Amino acid sequence: MRPVLDIVALRSLIAVADYGGFHRAAGALALSQSAVSQHVRRLEKTLARPVVERDGRKTRFTAHGAQLLQEARLIVGAHDTAVRRLLGEAGAQAAFVIGATEHGADQILPVLTRTVREARPGAEVRVRVDRSARLTDAVDRGEIDLAVYVTEATEAAGSPVGGLPLRWYATPGWRPPAGPAPLPLVAIDEPCVIRRRALAALAAHDTAATVVAESGYLAGVLDAARAGLGAALLAVPGGQHPEGLTPVEGLPAVSAVRLSARPRRGADPSVTGTAVEAVRTLLAACETGCAA
Repeated sequence: MRPVLDIVALRSLIAVADYGGFHRAAGALALSQSAVSQHVRRLEKTLARPVVERDGRKTRFTAHGAQLLQEARLIVGAHDTAVRRLLGEAGAQAAFVIGATEHGADQILPVLTRTVREARPGAEVRVRVDRSARLTDAVDRGEIDLAVYVTEATEAAGSPVGGLPLRWYATPGWRPPAGPAPLPLVAIDEPCVIRRRALAALAAHDTAATVVAESGYLAGVLDAARAGLGAALLAVPGGQHPEGLTPVEGLPAVSAVRLSARPRRGADPSVTGTAVEAVRTLLAACETGCAA
């Protein structure tokens, strides 16, 4: 009897790829991290070969895992289409998938989802939060209909939509070390535009700095900053301070990080165009509010 691939396990595998790790995949699927790990191990057992492997603190797909991921997307897509047909939903609109960088997602995603739902009443709207380069790659593969990403983080062409103001934050009461000791920073690990901006700004003002804590995602940076490990340069749309953190004065100002939008080839321009304009309006208000 030939091996059988579990559709539930395949969904977990796709989520690990789309959300950049087991922890975030578990949150997106409303499962425990151990359940997602078990799903991936089940696939490895079925295929008798490794699918993912550790790379330092990160997880990456093996060559076999990358091949399985491609097949998983086809299998799950065909499965879901078949279910819609069998349930008499063949005429239902396909889901509209929005991608966004973590920076400013709290403000950008509600605007995007509301705009798409107004333009496509009754349509399912799905969201993917990821790093900019992965978002634009997913757009090019046809997996995302519209992505908003950090312009400098990828060579993919897009339409400028505005900027996110940047500001230094730390836990309340935190103070930079005195004397020649380097400034402790917490940041997203490389490649990260805001991390590079932070280090370049400090170097330009002859301020020594060292990254003492890093994370693959913004949530880890926020946790490290709240723990008092160092200062973090963060995007703050509309001047809304991150929970548990306060602005740090006396560090060099850093210009806003620019964002772009990239629609999928063939996506409905009446939807993507309206959504892009809504993001432009939001970011313009954010920059104006911070400048004031």
